[in-house]
Amino acid sequence: MSSGLSMMKRLKPSLISAGILMAASGALMKSAQAETWSDTSLSWRYGTSFAEPFDNNPDGSHKDITKNIFAFTHAGGYTYGTQFFNVDYLLSNGKDPADGVPGKPGAQEAYAVYRNTVDFSKVFKANLAYGGVIRSAGMEFGFDVNTKNDSYGSKKRMLVVGPTLMFDTPGFFNVSALALFESNAPNAIDGRYSYKTHPALEATWGIPILDLPLSFEGYGQWIASKGKNEFGGSTSPEFHVDTELMYDIGSQIGLGKKKLRVGAEYEYWHNKFGNTSDGNSGATARTPMVRVDYHF
Repeated sequence: MSSGLSMMKRLKPSLISAGILMAASGALMKSAQAETWSDTSLSWRYGTSFAEPFDNNPDGSHKDITKNIFAFTHAGGYTYGTQFFNVDYLLSNGKDPADGVPGKPGAQEAYAVYRNTVDFSKVFKANLAYGGVIRSAGMEFGFDVNTKNDSYGSKKRMLVVGPTLMFDTPGFFNVSALALFESNAPNAIDGRYSYKTHPALEATWGIPILDLPLSFEGYGQWIASKGKNEFGGSTSPEFHVDTELMYDIGSQIGLGKKKLRVGAEYEYWHNKFGNTSDGNSGATARTPMVRVDYHF
């Protein structure tokens, strides 16, 4: 009986991830008829130097955690703007063990993101371009949600909303000023704790490189302190950038353009989730990765 309960506990993030994916897929399929363009993909990322706050070696250095990350991603355009949905399923090795217990299998995490960007030039049928630099302006809104079965047991919920500038570049480059409404309900507290509403500056981009089968993609975030954490301690501003250089190998081997891509990805995350890096080296991660994605 106890082994069965243990197995269910280990599988819980997997089941939640599958539920998120099925629900989101259904909603996206229903909305696909109204989309003017869409791109859906499955991807795999792998890196050996991830870090987690407070998950440090006895000498104070952070543990280099290996993770495999599988993702489902959908992006699409509709009459008044664009939408983006991604769910990551992250599998850690034993350096980031389930329940924080050494010797247990690695922790599992599901992290979902949805963003909808309303383009005011489409809503109001007006030309909002300016100076050959700005293409349009709009409003972004969406949510983040996660669950993880490590010692902390994150159950993050976050709503985001704020204005967006869309720059006139090949591909896209958007900058948003967002208000974040975040809460969590980790293992160590009863109920759900809400952080102070806090601002963030976010940039997202996907830029083709000349006429080559290459693209430069990613996002960057500066997130202000969210006040006191659920244990009464102070939080710190965080800086997070995740970017990749992708090669369209599918177009070179007869699969068609933008079907199969391979590339290199790099993530830098300082004061991860608002945890200060002073005396806590695991709160800063510098992680190169390999990435493969297939689009259908």
